[in-house]
Amino acid sequence: MPSLKEIKGRIASVNSTRKITSAMKMVASSKLHHAQVMIENMLPYESMLEHILKTFLASEADAQTVLSEARPVKRIALIVYSSNSSLCGGFNGNVIKMMQHVVDEYAHLGKGNVVVYPIGRKVAEKVNKLGLPSGGDFVALADKPNVQTCISLAQELGEKFLSGEIDRVEMIYHHFKSAGSQILTRKTFLPIDIESELNADKERDLTSNVATREAVEYLRQRDKEQAEKRQQVAAKPLNDNFIVEPDMQTVLTTLIPKLAHLMLYTALLDSIASEHAARMVAMQTATDNADELLRELNLQYNKGRQAAITNELLDIVGGSANN
Repeated sequence: MPSLKEIKGRIASVNSTRKITSAMKMVASSKLHHAQVMIENMLPYESMLEHILKTFLASEADAQTVLSEARPVKRIALIVYSSNSSLCGGFNGNVIKMMQHVVDEYAHLGKGNVVVYPIGRKVAEKVNKLGLPSGGDFVALADKPNVQTCISLAQELGEKFLSGEIDRVEMIYHHFKSAGSQILTRKTFLPIDIESELNADKERDLTSNVATREAVEYLRQRDKEQAEKRQQVAAKPLNDNFIVEPDMQTVLTTLIPKLAHLMLYTALLDSIASEHAARMVAMQTATDNADELLRELNLQYNKGRQAAITNELLDIVGGSANN
C-alpha cells in the first residue's frame, strides 16, 4: 500500500492535470462557438445557391457541364481535413484511418497516382510518413479558414480535372451535425454530382455547445423525428420563374464552379467546428475521469490516515498498559 506522502503527491498531480483539462475544455467551447457562427454566416449563401441550382435542375433535366462528366479513373486526388493539434479524441485518428482505407482501395492505380491535398498538420505528417505525393502545404488553413485559398484550390483542381491530369477528386472530413455528433464523411468533389450534392444531409445544430450523453440522445431522437416528418410531407415544386440569359448552359457553367468553391469551404468550416467539439468532449471526459480518480485517492488517503491514527492510539494504549 502506498504511503500517505505518495497518495498526497498523486492527489496534487491529478488536481494540476484537472485544472489544465478544465481550462482546455472552456477554450474549446469558446472556439466552437466562433466556428458555429462562421457556419451560420455561410448558410444564407449556401441556401440561395442551392435554391437556384435546384430550380434550374427542375426546369432542365439534363443540366450537365464538363465538371459533372464522369470518366475512367487513372489518377485521383484526395482532399483530407484534419487538425494542427492533438488532444481531440479520435478526430484525427479516424480521418487518417479512412484516408489509408481509400488509398488502399486505389492501390491498383499505383502510389504515384494518388495525390493527397492535406489540410492540417496531422494528416500532412502522415502523408509524408507514407510517402504519398502531396498537393501542397495547407497547414495554416486548418487554423484560419480562408475563402480565397479554398477558391484557389478549387480552381486548381478544376483545371487539372479539365486537362485530364486528374480523373477524380474526393474529400474526407467530419460533417458537423451538433456538438455531440460529428459524422466522418467521404464525398466525391469532382466530377460534381449536382443532384446528390443538393440532396445531401446538411442539418446542423448551431445553437448548443452541450455534449452530454442526455443531449446527444435528445438530438438523435429529434433527428429521427424530423426524418420521419420529411418522408411524410411531399416535396413542394419550385415555382421560380427565372429569365436565363444568355442561356442555361452558360449560367450552369458559372454556378457549378461556385458550388465547388462552397463545397471546399463548407467542409473546412465543418472540420474546424468538429475538431473543437471533439476536443471539448475529450477534455470534459478527462476532467470527469480526474474527478473520479480524486474521489478514489481522497478515500484511500483518508483510510490510510485513519489507519495510521488508529495504530498510534493502539501503541499509546499498549504502552500505558505495560507501564
